[in-house]
Order: sequence, then structure tokens, then C-alpha cells
Amino acid sequence: MKAEHCIFFQLAKAYQTGSRFWKDKLADCDVTAVQALVLAFLEEEDQISSVTLGQRIQVDSATLTGVLDRLEGLGYLDRRKNPRDRRAILIALTEAGHEIAQRIGTILIEGNREFLSRLDPEEAKQLRRLLCKIRR
Repeated sequence: MKAEHCIFFQLAKAYQTGSRFWKDKLADCDVTAVQALVLAFLEEEDQISSVTLGQRIQVDSATLTGVLDRLEGLGYLDRRKNPRDRRAILIALTEAGHEIAQRIGTILIEGNREFLSRLDPEEAKQLRRLLCKIRR
């Protein structure tokens, strides 16, 4: 089978291209690609449980714990007791966390636009739809 006909090869290469692009966009932020997405998602909805956050970004709890540990170490978030459920922890951005998350949010919007600029708007919409369909 030729490489251009192998979906697994094409997906792997698309992933590498996207990962490299995103990593380059974040070079000045001093966070990893996953950490940046966590911060961006928290900027949209702050003070949520780690369970909710893990479901939203679709990572397992062990991976999320490591990411949160590093972000907390950088001073970007705090873990707080949930006043409505003593067993649950809320993840909350610090002031520095809000600042970097807003910066990352801008980079994310511009990066999405730039990364998909070779596609016309309908192709970009179709690509997103197909990727979601494959993931289900």
C-alpha cells in the first residue's frame, strides 16, 4: 500500500505536523501543548472539578494530575476545596494563570486560523466534522 493511501500514515503525519505547529506557537509561553490547552479550557470555565476538566480535555486522571501539578508549580492554578462537596477539589486559575490563559487563548484562535489557512472555510468545517466523527 502506498503511503498516500494509508489512513494511519496520513493521520500520523497530520498529527506530527499539527503538534509541531502548536508547539512552535507556544514557544514563548513556557508551557507544553497539553498544559496550554488545560489553561485555555480553564479560562473558558474556571473553578471546575478535576473530574469535569479531565472529561473535557479527555485525559485520564493520572495524566491530568501530572499536568495540574506542573501548572500549580508554575503558579498558574490552585486546587481548592469544593464548598458543595468536601470530597471534590476545584481547579482555579490564579491571577498569573488568567494572564497566561488569555494569551494562550489568543494564540489558539490565531493558530487555528493559520493552521487551516490552506483550506477554504467549507473544507475546514468538513475536516473538523470528519475528525470528530472518526473519534466517536
